[in-house]
Amino acid sequence: MSTAVTFEERTLPAPEEALMSSRRLNLERRRPYQAAVVPEIADAVFDLAPEILADVDDATAELVRFDAHMGDFPAPFSSVLLQTESASSSQIEQLTSGPRAIAEAAIGERSDGNAPLIVSNVRAMEAALALADDISNASIIAMQDALLRGSHPDMAGQYRREQVWIGGRLPHSASFVPPHHDRVDAAMDDLVRFAVRADLPVLAHAAIAHAQFETIHPFPDGNGRTGRALLHAMLRHGGVLRNLTVPVSAGLLTDVESYFDALTAYRSGDPGPIVQVFAEASLVALQNAKVLARDIAEFQEAWDEKLAGLRADAAARTLARLTIEYPVLNSPTAVAVTGLSKPSVSNGFDELVKRGVLAPGNSKQRNRVWVNQDVLDALDAFAVRIGRRRQG
Repeated sequence: MSTAVTFEERTLPAPEEALMSSRRLNLERRRPYQAAVVPEIADAVFDLAPEILADVDDATAELVRFDAHMGDFPAPFSSVLLQTESASSSQIEQLTSGPRAIAEAAIGERSDGNAPLIVSNVRAMEAALALADDISNASIIAMQDALLRGSHPDMAGQYRREQVWIGGRLPHSASFVPPHHDRVDAAMDDLVRFAVRADLPVLAHAAIAHAQFETIHPFPDGNGRTGRALLHAMLRHGGVLRNLTVPVSAGLLTDVESYFDALTAYRSGDPGPIVQVFAEASLVALQNAKVLARDIAEFQEAWDEKLAGLRADAAARTLARLTIEYPVLNSPTAVAVTGLSKPSVSNGFDELVKRGVLAPGNSKQRNRVWVNQDVLDALDAFAVRIGRRRQG
């Protein structure tokens, strides 16, 4: 079955107010443009090349093996992987920030720059995984709502009701014009029916659903990040990943051009490249996730040596473990997450600083933060390996 889009002629509505633009652009705006019409895929048969299916099988086996092997790894590691996926997915959209800035935003200590947007992407991923058993229009909308509710509430929580396009000032000169908004609801109904099928290899199924989602572009903003969250929901729904979130977007970042080329190929009728790209990205992501897991395990061993003599339930041990998920930590977050009392948390921080596990992150008497530099360094090294490292 071909996934090739066709096109139809559309015109932009007359602006409510006079546009402050040149006569040429105003004349251009009145001309018809070509908007995509996506084919229905709910019941489509996809004939993928044997070598692509072999790569899908290999990648799926590795994903399942890693998920099972890491299932008993300290619980905060799952949150670390979720954060690396969110940061990588955001990077694909040119939203970059360093590990410390992201960690500060996660505890409410930073509200500027891209870091809060990346933290919102974590919330979208959490929504995707929580709703993995119910892949529906409502759950997809909930993912996008979690992503944008804090930053762009006017664009959150519903499918678009306007024409959008990718590149160019007008759809007439865009690199791609998704379907007109009056086609979005039907296209998404078809996609949801496709997404809950059980007769396709899970990774290939998720890759095709992602490409169809990006082609529909159902939201006014946040489509790329929501579409990659949908992919993870489908990997969880299909049982490939039960415990963890493998940062597949980190694999995509190693060759973003191939990813975008594969989306173009899908719209031209060839689903093979997008499936291939996700199979390869999964393997790359796994290699980097394994290194990150090794680094954190080594750090934990070093911390345990430094904390020798403390009881197993000592506040300092609890907080050290928590800094895997929150490498920049403040007292309110520590109290809220652990349930420890404020005095216990304060004493725990003092003990960790004295033993060289944490360092003060600022010199404030109020709103103090503590930093686990080992974890930040591991996250920064992860970003360097995939070419994602940015300052800020």
